[in-house]
Amino acid sequence: MKNISDIKEIKETISKLKDETIGFVPTMGALHQGHISLIEKAKDENKIVVVSIFINPTQFDNKNDLENYPSTLEDDFNILEKLDVDLVVTPNYEDLYPDKFRYKVEENSFSKELCGSTRNGHFTGVLTVVMKLLNLVNPTKAYFGEKDRQQLLLIKEMVDAFFLDVEIISAPTIRESDGLAMSSRNVRLTKEERENASLFPNLLKSNKTDDEIAAELNKIGFKTDYIETLDGIRFGATFLGNVRLIDNVKI
Repeated sequence: MKNISDIKEIKETISKLKDETIGFVPTMGALHQGHISLIEKAKDENKIVVVSIFINPTQFDNKNDLENYPSTLEDDFNILEKLDVDLVVTPNYEDLYPDKFRYKVEENSFSKELCGSTRNGHFTGVLTVVMKLLNLVNPTKAYFGEKDRQQLLLIKEMVDAFFLDVEIISAPTIRESDGLAMSSRNVRLTKEERENASLFPNLLKSNKTDDEIAAELNKIGFKTDYIETLDGIRFGATFLGNVRLIDNVKI
């Protein structure tokens, strides 16, 4: 496994793989089984697998969330090595944003709904960094989890809008045994919060209305951002303590 941080070296290395199929899994590190499922799918479908680890500051609307986002680089490398990943790219902010984020990719409709309604600029940061990484890695296929379904849909639409030559592949949400969607932020839950966290996905799957679910979550100690059903998918975001949980289920 090779790890490269330098942008020029990343591009040179990728250019030598132009005759190979490349599967790309972009991450912010703190890898868990959800990431692993994406990497395994990429391995099954491509000759070369590239994983990026970059905690992207431009998608954080909350400074405390950025400062407290888990970073487990050594553990991540061990996981990726065991998975036999070919290339890990770990760019730094100055190289990935030489323009200091003056140039941005924006979507002016769906990105303002759901998570975008309260996380100002979040999806602009997401789309911008994904565009940069796709241009750097030039993959055949790129893999994203359905837990972040709004992000997934926006990235698919961006790829179509800009005629990018990459296929966006989605994979089902990976859950803990009690139903909680796996997330790097889950490690920040206290023991008591973690015990209660499964109430969130269980209520999302219930026959209650969106408003009833939000009210019940708030009653039992969550602080709900939104519960909203669109096109047969119930989306939700809520805080448990200082940790923001998101999920979606088909209903």
